[in-house]
Amino acid sequence: MLKTIKAKQTKTKAKKPRAKLGLTIPVYGLDGKEKGMLELPKEIFSVEASPKLLAQYVRVYLANRRQGTASTKTRGEVIGSTRKIYKQKGTGRARHGDIKAPIFIGGGVVGGPKHRDFSLKLNKKQVRKSLFSAFTLKFKSKEILGINHDFVKMESKTKKLAGFLKSVGLESKRVLLTVPKMEKSSLVLAARNLPNVQLLDSASLNAYDILNNNAIIFSKEALEVLRQRFLKGRQTS
Repeated sequence: MLKTIKAKQTKTKAKKPRAKLGLTIPVYGLDGKEKGMLELPKEIFSVEASPKLLAQYVRVYLANRRQGTASTKTRGEVIGSTRKIYKQKGTGRARHGDIKAPIFIGGGVVGGPKHRDFSLKLNKKQVRKSLFSAFTLKFKSKEILGINHDFVKMESKTKKLAGFLKSVGLESKRVLLTVPKMEKSSLVLAARNLPNVQLLDSASLNAYDILNNNAIIFSKEALEVLRQRFLKGRQTS
């Protein structure tokens, strides 16, 4: 009986707990074949997403893009004579003052648009959380993938990159291609003529562009820049 109990205890001890798999995305080569996996920091790609905050961020982002430069002139701002155009009585027509009245062609505009500031504000913590929420939603939807070092050494040919997108099923989808720095490189030259590809460096990523695209492509270098920007001095797992 004791032997049986000891045997069960040794069997129980022998079982090792399974290692938890981190957040990973597939990494593809220029030929469109999977070459490995790239680990993502959970502090950025696995947070509690807030749809309400994302909706607020999109509203603020779009409002801040409005120029607000549309403007019309009132009758007081139109350049022209101020004399009475004809006498008050005896003509059989309606009484009028100067030619700049709104009912005349070339006159002022009533209630027209004027210069206006449409900008809204969000604090830094809200902007940061909305970015992480957008990344989390994209990761859960499996819309993030990685590219390997082949793309750094590739020819600056649009056809090459278009062929890669076709091989991974993204030829007709909106793609956000993230680069470490927006500088002249083979990858940037190859991507800039593709109408469905948006180029952004890691420092310029925002929640709106992430949500507005169907897929996000990261290189290892671009991901490292993102990690350094948000998790500098912090231990990641």
